[in-house]
Amino acid sequence: MHQAHRNNFLEVLAARNAAAIVFSGDHKVRNHDCDYRFRPESDFVYLTGFDEPDSVLLLLPNGEGTAESPRSILFLRERDLAMETWHGRRLGVARATEALGVDAAKPISEFWEHLPRLLQNHEAVICATGTDADRDEKLLAAMHRVRLMARNGVMAPMALEHPRESLHELRLYKNRPELDVMRRAAAVTTEAHIAAMKAAQPGGNECEIDALIDYTFRARGGTGAAYNNIVAGGDNACILHYVENNQELKDGQLLLIDAGCEMDYYATDVTRTFPIGGAFTEDQKALYQIVLDAQLAGIDEVQDGKPYNGFHDAATRVLCQGLIDLGIIEGDLDEALAEKRYVPYTIHKTGHWLGLDVHDMGAYTNEDGTPRTFEPGMVVTVEPGLYFAEDNQDVDPRWRGIGIRIEDDILVTPTGNENLTAGIPKTIEEVEAACAGASTPVLA
Repeated sequence: MHQAHRNNFLEVLAARNAAAIVFSGDHKVRNHDCDYRFRPESDFVYLTGFDEPDSVLLLLPNGEGTAESPRSILFLRERDLAMETWHGRRLGVARATEALGVDAAKPISEFWEHLPRLLQNHEAVICATGTDADRDEKLLAAMHRVRLMARNGVMAPMALEHPRESLHELRLYKNRPELDVMRRAAAVTTEAHIAAMKAAQPGGNECEIDALIDYTFRARGGTGAAYNNIVAGGDNACILHYVENNQELKDGQLLLIDAGCEMDYYATDVTRTFPIGGAFTEDQKALYQIVLDAQLAGIDEVQDGKPYNGFHDAATRVLCQGLIDLGIIEGDLDEALAEKRYVPYTIHKTGHWLGLDVHDMGAYTNEDGTPRTFEPGMVVTVEPGLYFAEDNQDVDPRWRGIGIRIEDDILVTPTGNENLTAGIPKTIEEVEAACAGASTPVLA
């Protein structure tokens, strides 16, 4: 899979006569002398499948694909018994070409020394910049050294380009192996959400459900959570990125869980909202059904050839009409939409690309600013929501303290779409049935 990704990107580079530099990233300090668990940069994962820090992939489209004339060179850490004893095993230079299918491998300590020579006779360099000032400075210095060779007949790269218009457009279209991984991640996410519905009981705590979700993700082979889990009871659900996850679960409130498993660094992103006591109140049902109907309307618009903004517009129309029907906002539908009367209660857009990043790469509009159209292989989230904070004095008290979001991961197919996370209960009847399951899950 990763070799195929490299080959596709090399074709793009050849058309531009551009070299590409992709960094894996390095360890980040958590506190004092403790690091966060390392997670490689997504572009690097996409092209290598390699997950060690302090590595760089260099792609040279003019090479012949041999060790002497490489198209792909991986610079990585050398084997070091003492360091491996303390911090874990390393692949090492000698084993990298066979293990990863790159043409050549060299010690990372030699990268900046070799770079100016390797960049010769390319018109541009494609590399993500702006996150590491020291690295950016070294890259610009290397390009400048090549430019100083121009009087000797050496072509020097004059442009430094971000990968958003090349590599990131490739990442937008998922192939079969990628989708296989995303389906595995979706299956684990399904298990975690169903377990949470069974486990959430009045008197418990958000942190218990948070821990259960994390456990399921890791125990079933995931690399962990794709993002910080949101486990938000009652009014906490009106904080879109609530991550404290430490409050008591109260009978009669709703629990909003936004959590997705990361599998081989590919993300899922799912939200479900359900009653902590096992049954929706009539008011909760009314709001929940509006959000569910909006989501279903949005999913129907995720089709090959349809504009990207269509699913947001379709979901928003349903949300807006629902708010009118309940008397929360006034006016006819077109008038309310034109004046955006729904905005205080919907807050966010209806979705985003999904892949190696939970907010994955790829443009949302064409060069002229018009929405791009959906094509097979794209994966998008569809996640409408309604939010009525406890302190919102503009709505009837019956609605206050309720936040509802429903989110699934939708693959565009040649004949329609596939809901990758369809197995997670979301109708009122399905959700209440799931909540009525065993109150204490068996952690096998």
